[in-house]
Amino acid sequence: MRHLWAGSLCLTLASAGAVLLAQHASGQHQQPAAGSGSMRAHAEIKGDGITGTAELEEKKQGNGTIVEIAVKVKGLKPGNHGLHLHAIGKCEPDFTAAGGHFDPGPFGNTDPDANHPFHMGDLPNMTAGSDGSGTLQAHTSRVTLSDGPVSLFDADGTAIIVHGNPDQGTTGAPKSGVSGGPRVGCGVIEKR
Repeated sequence: MRHLWAGSLCLTLASAGAVLLAQHASGQHQQPAAGSGSMRAHAEIKGDGITGTAELEEKKQGNGTIVEIAVKVKGLKPGNHGLHLHAIGKCEPDFTAAGGHFDPGPFGNTDPDANHPFHMGDLPNMTAGSDGSGTLQAHTSRVTLSDGPVSLFDADGTAIIVHGNPDQGTTGAPKSGVSGGPRVGCGVIEKR
């Protein structure tokens, strides 16, 4: 279900009880209520002429948790860029070291273009303005920072990837590029 409001995007995806909400910098939406106590993580995003950060915070909400994700990136070409949590916490020797999209579980499929946009690590597009700067704020119940089956801090960690093209929000053939194509920025997610 998609809702488009003047100046902002609120995207809601439902999969196995998961909810993902996003807000572009210029928009407003109602934030989920969060309780006390939280875990934090951070990533330094780097690429060819690209710098940025991702701040993640897990908060209690009702009987579960949500993870708030705030991303700021500079040096992008103007327009939409795919943004995803990737399965491996590596950006070296190149960004392909980050593997596919984060999608743990007995039926997970990390191929970036297959089973897309239903991976646990799929996030909304980030829009870069004419100055090459983009921001995105998202809330997800699809992942955790704390221990558990969907923790970003599993045995091989997790990275965040910024893609050169928009995520088309559809499933495609492997290597078709429908999830954003070339990887232009990468950051390893680390606990704070």
